[in-house]
Amino acid sequence: MKLFQPRLVGVRMFPWKYDNQDSIEHEFSEFVRSQNFPCVGAKSALGRGTLKVVACRSLTSSWDDVRMHDVAREWAQDYKRDPGLFRSLAFVFEGPAGLTEESFEEALWGRLQSMTDKDQWRGIAADHRVSCDPEDPHFSLSFGGEAFFAVGLHPNASRPARRFPRPAMVLNLHDQFEELRNSGRYEGLRKAILARDEQLAGTINPMLARHGEVSEARQYSGRQVSGDWECPFNGRRI
Repeated sequence: MKLFQPRLVGVRMFPWKYDNQDSIEHEFSEFVRSQNFPCVGAKSALGRGTLKVVACRSLTSSWDDVRMHDVAREWAQDYKRDPGLFRSLAFVFEGPAGLTEESFEEALWGRLQSMTDKDQWRGIAADHRVSCDPEDPHFSLSFGGEAFFAVGLHPNASRPARRFPRPAMVLNLHDQFEELRNSGRYEGLRKAILARDEQLAGTINPMLARHGEVSEARQYSGRQVSGDWECPFNGRRI
């Protein structure tokens, strides 16, 4: 099977999908479906058919950045037209597989910065409900006018729940967390995820915090960082 050979579908500006799309989608779905995977929200999205998996080339390359932003922007627009809980957008990269936690973090933020730049270049305003400053406790990413929370996965992650054979970046809509809070379901779901993660790893994840306590940027890569950690992200430039 040839990897990274574009096959045209649809009529969008960057419409291709790679020849390994189906195999990567299956691989990631099986990972989420596995008994050890702790995020019950992602499992719900998979069960409902609202987990979208997009095969990409390399986490350390800008090759797919415009296409990724196209997909995230459309994902946000679709959500505005038809809101609903438990939707996840996963960009799964062919490689590289040998990244350390530090190099994965750097590459992850490189892709997020590039997507943010494209959002701004296209004249799309940030979601006013969150901050664009990665040091702000109310920080979130913003694509297509909707706030997103990112979860990084890769083979060398120290937390077992973040350990996937390929680098991956999962985007979850921030508005979904607010809907869960408003419906009184957030704390129960959070406790279930924490308990499953602790059972898998043997310890509680020290990086997890509620939105508004500390910046969620500290959680994105999955690496345990110190109090003086500086986010490798410039945010929006205006």
